[in-house]
Amino acid sequence: MNTGENEQSLRAIIDLFRKASVVILVLHFVVICFAAFEAWGLIHPIVERILLNIANIGLFSKSYVTKLIALGFLAISMIGTPGKKDIKAKGSHIIFYLVFGNALYWGGVVWFFCHLSITQTACTYILTTSIGFLFILTGGSRLSRLIKLKMRDDIFNEENETFPQEERLLENPYSVNLPGKYRYKGKLRQMWLNIINGARMVLIIGSPGAGKTYFLIRHIIKQKIELRQFPGMLLYDFKYDDLAKIAYNSWLKAKHLYKKAPKFYIINFDEPINRCNPLEPSSMKDITDATESSRTILLGLNMQWIQKTGDFFVESPINFVTAIIWFLRKYKGGKYCTLPHVIELMQMDYEDLFPVLGTEPEIEVLIA
Repeated sequence: MNTGENEQSLRAIIDLFRKASVVILVLHFVVICFAAFEAWGLIHPIVERILLNIANIGLFSKSYVTKLIALGFLAISMIGTPGKKDIKAKGSHIIFYLVFGNALYWGGVVWFFCHLSITQTACTYILTTSIGFLFILTGGSRLSRLIKLKMRDDIFNEENETFPQEERLLENPYSVNLPGKYRYKGKLRQMWLNIINGARMVLIIGSPGAGKTYFLIRHIIKQKIELRQFPGMLLYDFKYDDLAKIAYNSWLKAKHLYKKAPKFYIINFDEPINRCNPLEPSSMKDITDATESSRTILLGLNMQWIQKTGDFFVESPINFVTAIIWFLRKYKGGKYCTLPHVIELMQMDYEDLFPVLGTEPEIEVLIA
């Protein structure tokens, strides 16, 4: 079973092997460049005695054996390291790191055959071998990533790119079709994002600046207006006038394609451009429509009433406003059925107002 304790133990063992390779390499430097370390005054008598005891083991008798052991410990630590997914990992770079690192790691002995002083030879040898060791470490870690990436059983794609996308263009009078490209099995392929019915299956989620409007929403607006000649569209432009400009330009391009040229309205409470009547009489077919309009207006003005639905002091004003709205809706075909007229009519004295409202049979019960 793969648990956190197992992973921690494996990580500790890997770190131990890697530290062991570094320690063996450092001891190799001290032994092979002993004269230089002694000239620098870095050899303590106790350290010298320890090194002599280690030398008797035979571990440092041959330099290439010592370096091979250090490299072996490093290789074991890299094999046990789980490689992370890296699509950019390339075999050519890994080969360069390994070949160049091995050349420096094993070729540093040439400095001993040059006519240099003891300290110069020691410095150049240690620097060259250390750089080679770091190159091998870098190449090995990247090789581990590449091997893990290639050997992982990926049911979608061996290169861990994407899964097959829809490549057919599926159109209907309500569809939105967005072209795109995707990479699959090393090839760049054409795809279509087919939104068959936008009223049923569209949910766009993304953080601010993720590109929702640029990549999706603006294309949906343009296709609905320009290609599909959609009969009506209501846009809530939170960051006015981003979507309004897109819709307006599409409307200018395509309004001549409609059987009946559509109109374009902007309702902006900060900078009024077009006005609308929320109590449009043609949209009120029954007194229940007036009730819903009254409830929406009053609950929007006093949010606390939402929690007190059913109370007398909540339902009574709703019924009162409903009666006024429906009276204006019925009076002269709804000629004065607007919110300003509702507000003005409410200011009348009740003794004069109620008899007038009572002339409409449908609201007689409300004002009783």
